Amino acid sequence: MKKVLILNGLLLLAFLGNAQTSNSSLKEVRKIIEASNANYAAIANKNDGSILEKYTDDACLFPPNMAPLCGGQQIASFFKNGPQVQVKFTIQNLYGDGKTSVTEESFYEMTDMQGKKLDNGKVIVIWVNTKNGWKMHRDMFSSNNPAK
Repeated sequence: MKKVLILNGLLLLAFLGNAQTSNSSLKEVRKIIEASNANYAAIANKNDGSILEKYTDDACLFPPNMAPLCGGQQIASFFKNGPQVQVKFTIQNLYGDGKTSVTEESFYEMTDMQGKKLDNGKVIVIWVNTKNGWKMHRDMFSSNNPAK
């Protein structure tokens, strides 16, 4: 009986230690994602393909009312010559281990360059920790407003 109690105690300590590591890992990843989200529109507005630096090589973009766009060429074509906008992302939740992958659940607000509201909606992004840092692997978003 004593051995069972000791074993249960050790398992509990291991679980709590892992939960704390995961929690601190998610906090660190959250800071990285927030920084990436903060300059997302500015990089997309450049129209020079640099937005691809935020995505994995085999990433897919899932825009509303369109088929998925996979790979750098298709993703770059989506952003090329797009409208100049500002976007603010607000992270609602992060899920995952904080080491290899994380799923971001966010809301967005999009305005024109003068601050006039254009759209708002929600985003789900699967982030993957690559040799070059955290990158978007799957990026899905949709408006909260009726299609025009």
